[in-house]
Amino acid sequence: MKPFLPLGLILALGVLSPVLQGEDRILEVTYPASEVAGELSLGVTYRLWIPETPAPLRGVIVHQHGCGTGACQGGKTAADDVHWQALARKWNCALLGPSYHQVDGQNCRLWCDPRNGSNQTFLRCLDDFAKQAKRDELRTVPWCLWGHSGGAFWASLMQTLHPERIVAIWFRSGSAITAWQKKDIPVPEIPEAAYGIPMVCNPGAKEKDDPRFRGAWDGAVEMMALYRTRNAPIALAPDPRTAHECGDSRYLAIPYFDACLGLRLPEVGSTDQKLKPVDVSKGWIVPSNDSTAQPAALFSGDTRNSNWLPNETLAKAFLEYVKTGAVTDKTPPPAPLHVQMAPRENGDFLLTWQPEADFESGIQAFVIEHDGQLYAQIPKAPQGRFGRALWQAMSYHDTPEPNWPAAQIVIPKDKAQGEFRVRTVNSAGFKSGPSAAAVVVSGK
Repeated sequence: MKPFLPLGLILALGVLSPVLQGEDRILEVTYPASEVAGELSLGVTYRLWIPETPAPLRGVIVHQHGCGTGACQGGKTAADDVHWQALARKWNCALLGPSYHQVDGQNCRLWCDPRNGSNQTFLRCLDDFAKQAKRDELRTVPWCLWGHSGGAFWASLMQTLHPERIVAIWFRSGSAITAWQKKDIPVPEIPEAAYGIPMVCNPGAKEKDDPRFRGAWDGAVEMMALYRTRNAPIALAPDPRTAHECGDSRYLAIPYFDACLGLRLPEVGSTDQKLKPVDVSKGWIVPSNDSTAQPAALFSGDTRNSNWLPNETLAKAFLEYVKTGAVTDKTPPPAPLHVQMAPRENGDFLLTWQPEADFESGIQAFVIEHDGQLYAQIPKAPQGRFGRALWQAMSYHDTPEPNWPAAQIVIPKDKAQGEFRVRTVNSAGFKSGPSAAAVVVSGK
């Protein structure tokens, strides 16, 4: 797998550690728990993937885990996810994966309510990453917020604090709205700008009757009802396959963010770097309990009982997802890059490549070909406990399970003659074209 530093090796206050990944880079910063009133009372590690381009970054995609020790551990690999990296690379954005040091039994709201210090620490990490990466724009670029459970709770409050900075939000199985309506937490003031943020509430349909997770379902319904009364660009997308786990929601969430980034990011080089406002009349509407979609400008029904999507493609994908829990992809992925063979001390060779995912379907496996014939597949049996079988098998939290197979294979010296190429297989089962032939490079 791509390397990352364990929490035990991150030292002291605000230590940044660059982790090189080919030409891309992952930076890491850890802040210990603070005993100062109003500051974050839990420790947190942030990991930031930055694409290789020297051009100024245009945004940050935040992949925020949920509550509990398992969720926090799952958040460690969010920045390593090549599927989310593909979206970030397309729009020249960074990918941020927080990991709070919460243990079971600690109150999740110590961090998932950003007013308890996590808002301040989030802004601080962007400032520190800006200094370390020499990317001053990280301090001011806008964000896409994806949150699961407690992470969705966090995102629903962040949109009341920073509506002008948020491109779009995806709430997977969570929202703070029920908590603030019950006055379990301080009631936030919702600024008018928050009603202009494109958002999707994405509960698991099985949460509706689950005693533990019913609140995630109710919160999604309540948030949808409140915001649609203001004609906000929001949709409710129940996942028919799942309860609280994330399932295959990324196959709608990633294209959704792609559409919203295209809709809202300022033009490259523009002197006006404010997000473009959303013209709700130019989106598409899917009425609740309906199987049709139509342009918003032609919709004459009750907006309170309708879902807003940014374009026709997303409206059709939405209709498929809420019916099947999946989104069809009929396109092949890109081929791997930088395929190389390096000699080893024993005379064998190490064949390596740089994975390239398509953001529609990610990567299921790699096929290695020798002189045009199948030589090997990595992994031999892709795993998918929580969704489609993938090279980076997904956890409950929509993050890669640790220890995915490296993008490499040892070629014995007696097999090393001839031409080696690599193909990518996406999660829809489509193969890429062959990569360029492997180039022999000097060993290290």
